[in-house]
Amino acid sequence: MAVADQTSDSGARKGIGEYLASHLREYGLLFALIAIMAFFQIVTDGTLLRAVNVTNLMLQNSYIIIMALGMLIVIVSGNIDLSVGSVMGFIGALAAVMIVEGDMPVLVTVVVCLVAGGVIGAAQGYWVAYWKIPSFIVTLAGMLVFRGLSLWLLEGQSVGPFPKEFQIIANGFVPDIFPAGFGTALAGIFGARQVNVLALGTGIVAAAAIVWIGMRARARNKAYGIEDEPRSFFVARNVIVSAALIFILYKLATFRGLPNVLITMGVLTVIYAFLTENTVIGRRVYALGGNEKAAKLSGIKTERLTFLAFVNMGILAAAAGLVFAARLNTATPKAGFALELDVIAAVFIGGASMSGGVGKIVGAVVGAFLMGVLNNGMSIMGIGIDYQQMIKGLVLLAAVIFDVYNKQKQG
Repeated sequence: MAVADQTSDSGARKGIGEYLASHLREYGLLFALIAIMAFFQIVTDGTLLRAVNVTNLMLQNSYIIIMALGMLIVIVSGNIDLSVGSVMGFIGALAAVMIVEGDMPVLVTVVVCLVAGGVIGAAQGYWVAYWKIPSFIVTLAGMLVFRGLSLWLLEGQSVGPFPKEFQIIANGFVPDIFPAGFGTALAGIFGARQVNVLALGTGIVAAAAIVWIGMRARARNKAYGIEDEPRSFFVARNVIVSAALIFILYKLATFRGLPNVLITMGVLTVIYAFLTENTVIGRRVYALGGNEKAAKLSGIKTERLTFLAFVNMGILAAAAGLVFAARLNTATPKAGFALELDVIAAVFIGGASMSGGVGKIVGAVVGAFLMGVLNNGMSIMGIGIDYQQMIKGLVLLAAVIFDVYNKQKQG
């Protein structure tokens, strides 16, 4: 009996070890983010996770995350887009000219800018999809073209400020719908001056939803006989993610509540995660990046799919441009300069493969936050921009080396 128990325990340990080894990239990214946040929390004497700094982290990384969602789809499809930073800056300049100089309504400007972003993505995607010109070349040309257009449109000068109706896109907060008495009561419990009940409640509901979705997926996999992660990993992962989510939302609740851009990011993340993991078009994008010839032979319209990936990227780059301009309250000729590198780095650090066909939306978001925490933490420590760039470059190189190592090991 004792021998049987030992054999069972050994098999369980082996199963856990094999599962961790095969999913090292996913768990490694989560552990890396936790370790980096813990490190900066210690060396900055608690500044990193103060309520005001957590809010700033959300605001500062919002446009990076929005573009990372589109960039993941482009990279998974086997392409790349180097023009997103320039497109973002151009759209911000277009919004400034329309609103500040042209006195156009904010809503009309937002719609026109999003349509312009889609047209830009379509123009670039057309050459990549139907003329088979490498996306690196097409989008490199686009990067130069739209950088020049931004300079021309703004005549080399900054244009602003924007009206408050436009600024709330990036700097606004969702008002608490609950009576002030609830917030005051919770503030007494948590030892804070005031608590935004809506923000805290959103964190609790979101954490509960994540656990429920995970349990439902686990039960479905078990019913179909699909091998799932060990129970201990499932429990630990959900506890860590839920606790982190509630903690972050609590920090936001003790400051000014839910930023508008956080709602935008959350909704977009959920939509794109669903599209990539639970729809036919999402599976086709992965098939396209995994093997384009095989995907085409199986009946997938690869050209149209590539074209749509770039249209989507253009729209999200335009949305990021509006957020960036609203956050700065001005449009500058240098807006978005080199931001495409941060976006691409976030996607690769988040687990996307250089060869396409591999990557997840959640990984791209976590990768963007990891880069954001690095930037924020090093800035708080007073590390110069020169060292920051070198450290970020080494982190990106390490992520790519890790990806290549995993592929060689599996092969």
